[in-house]
Amino acid sequence: MVSAYSVQHLLFKINLWFNHTKVTLIGVFMRWIYISPHLDDAVLSVGGLIHDQARDGNRVEIWTLVCGFPPEAELTPFAQLLHFQWGFASAEETVRMRRAEDERAASVVGAQAVHFDIPDCIYRRGPDGEPLYPMDIFVPPHPAEADLPAKMTAILRDRLQPDDVLFCPLGIGGHADHLLVRQAVEGLVLSEDEGLNRPLWYYADVPYVLNHPEALEPSTRLMTAERREVSSGGLAAWVQGIAAYQSQISTLFENPLKMKEAMEDYGGKGILLWRFE
Repeated sequence: MVSAYSVQHLLFKINLWFNHTKVTLIGVFMRWIYISPHLDDAVLSVGGLIHDQARDGNRVEIWTLVCGFPPEAELTPFAQLLHFQWGFASAEETVRMRRAEDERAASVVGAQAVHFDIPDCIYRRGPDGEPLYPMDIFVPPHPAEADLPAKMTAILRDRLQPDDVLFCPLGIGGHADHLLVRQAVEGLVLSEDEGLNRPLWYYADVPYVLNHPEALEPSTRLMTAERREVSSGGLAAWVQGIAAYQSQISTLFENPLKMKEAMEDYGGKGILLWRFE
């Protein structure tokens, strides 16, 4: 005859096994997805955290939305100037080489790089063929692109899995592409069919937060902050990952030494993430 104690003990062991299996399966299927506007933003902003998450056995991916090959068209003087600063001769070479830099950087921090096909704002044109951002990129999104966030949202929804945790930029600095990407991610998480159950964290945009730290408080006023520590190995990988973006260093930090100093000062305090309650 089976005693009540034996039944209770058996049920306890079954429950323990179930909970352990559930946690294990969540770990298998969960991905940490960092939504990056351009081919450097995620590693610049949270490369140390990405490294530590990957080191701990998590599946980490960096999805860069705005890195597509643009259609052949005459480049604006502004785009030509940027190409010259970066050391590239054409839009095709720029995208191809910057994607290769991103692959190397993602490998350094232990993430998988995923590239999408929307061209950078310096290449995008309106229905009339005129460039939408001919002289400046730190401006509100152009009215002609009012439907672009919804298109981005659809692209993301097609690839996301139920257990994915999302990270997206706050949009500090006011770069048009960063603002569009944030709108797209929020449209995904806050839409009626998705509800509010998918975890969404925000990260501060580096280097813009370094140049304009005063923009952080108004950008996060209604959010809850959480500080994540970065290991010494994570900080070293962060710096090494950023260094992989060789074409961008002079534009963003002047030189590798200043980049290293800036990131060790910033990342040595850990990383702040934000979310809405």
